Amino acid sequence: MSLASAYDAVAEVYAERFSDELAHKPLDRQLLADLAAELAGRGLVADLGCGPGHVAAHLAALGVETLGIDLSPGMIEVARQRHPDLRFEVGDFLGLSLPDAGLAGAIAFYSLIHVPRGSVGRAASEIRRVLAPGAPLLVAFHAGEGEIHADDFLGKQVSVDVTLFQPDEMAGFLSAAGFRIDRVVTRPPVEGEYPSTRAYVRAVA
Repeated sequence: MSLASAYDAVAEVYAERFSDELAHKPLDRQLLADLAAELAGRGLVADLGCGPGHVAAHLAALGVETLGIDLSPGMIEVARQRHPDLRFEVGDFLGLSLPDAGLAGAIAFYSLIHVPRGSVGRAASEIRRVLAPGAPLLVAFHAGEGEIHADDFLGKQVSVDVTLFQPDEMAGFLSAAGFRIDRVVTRPPVEGEYPSTRAYVRAVA
C-alpha cells in the first residue's frame, strides 16, 4: 500500500481526530503565530503535507495567504470540504508543481517524517527551490533515531513508515540544501500525543 493510499483510507477519521489538535499545543500555536506575524500580506505560504487542512486554516485565520499541498487525494478532498474558502492541491515533496522562488514561506508539520531518510536531502532541496530568497520554513517532526512501521492506523489496516530525526540531523539536511538555520526547539509530548519528543526547526532560504 502506498503512503497516499494509506492516508486516503484514514482521511475522514484523521480529520475528526486531529483537526482541533492545535488547541492543546501552545508551542505550536506560538511558532505559527510568529510565522504569521512575519508573513501576513507578503505572499503565498504553502503547508506541505497539509492533511485535512487545519494548520493551513489556522494560518489563514492569522492573515496568511495559504496553499495546502498533500500527497493524499483523500486528504485534499476532506480539506476542501472543511475549508472551502482555501486552496488545496495534490502534490509531492520530491516534485512540487510550483515555480522557482514563488513562495513567501512554507511549513512542513509532521510530513517530512514520511520521507525516507535517504530522500530527505532531495525533498529539502525541492522545498528550497520553491521558496523566495529569505523566505522562512518551519518543520515539525518526531525526534529520535531509526524508523517506525505501522500496519494499523486509526483502526484501518494500512502500511505506514515514519522516519525519526535528531534535531541536528534535520538541521543538517536543511543546511546542505542551502537553508540558514534560525531556530531549533524541542518539547515533550502533550497528553494524547504519540509519546515522542517533538522537534521544530525554523530555517531561512
